[in-house]
Amino acid sequence: MTEGFTTQDYWERRLRDHFSLEGVGYLRLGRRFNEWMYRVRGEVFDRVVGELGIGRGATVLDVGAGTGFYVARWLGLGGAVTGVDLTDVAVRTLSARFPSARFVKADIGLPLEPPLADEQRRYDVVSAFDVLFHIVDDTLYQRALANIAGLLRPGGLFLWSDNFIHRPTVRVTHQVSRSLAEITAAVSAAGFEVERRVPMFVLMNYPADATSSLTRMAWTAMVAPAMVSDWLGGMLGAALYPLERRLVRRQSESPSTELMICRRR
Repeated sequence: MTEGFTTQDYWERRLRDHFSLEGVGYLRLGRRFNEWMYRVRGEVFDRVVGELGIGRGATVLDVGAGTGFYVARWLGLGGAVTGVDLTDVAVRTLSARFPSARFVKADIGLPLEPPLADEQRRYDVVSAFDVLFHIVDDTLYQRALANIAGLLRPGGLFLWSDNFIHRPTVRVTHQVSRSLAEITAAVSAAGFEVERRVPMFVLMNYPADATSSLTRMAWTAMVAPAMVSDWLGGMLGAALYPLERRLVRRQSESPSTELMICRRR
């Protein structure tokens, strides 16, 4: 980790400057392209949650609530929602935006404090979308999984997204793409059984699991217009969206982000 970098400070600054889907998404790709990406995320979420039969009355903990994209979806399904975020800006803003939900400031990678410390085995579902790969310290990562398992009732579901790469783990300053083998071992140690993975993206997000550097370079070239112009990013997102929404339904594996479904033993 770069000297002086702290996850909380990074996200406080980022969300203060960009409290939007752009801020919680792929920042370099701009607002409009990110809005198309979140359309895909939302459709995958809706399909998976529908298949699992999660609905009205479920107690839900959304970890890394951010700007509330998944909070809104859980509330729309009739869930009793608690959102957790490590930033003041998210907790303050979301509390005003979603008065029917509860929001708690906490770092899921640290020992839990009240009120979460008093809520063991309370939740039917925990979600953590595009969150845990930002925990770069492996000890904190393992504690985060253990905390999530402890908050779930036995048989409860953990829905989360990551890159689940088949090659060795890749680390940068504020993100780690851990190998599928490493992740599988970690979730098992925390008390989970992996039920399945489904693609969340195939084309529109960075192909972290691609084995060829040429593939990763080709993706960067493809999305370059979004990095140049928000308007061009919107046009590119609109062009890719129809194909992407078909691919995430048809593919069983993805070179990019996937959604993993785990069940608490």
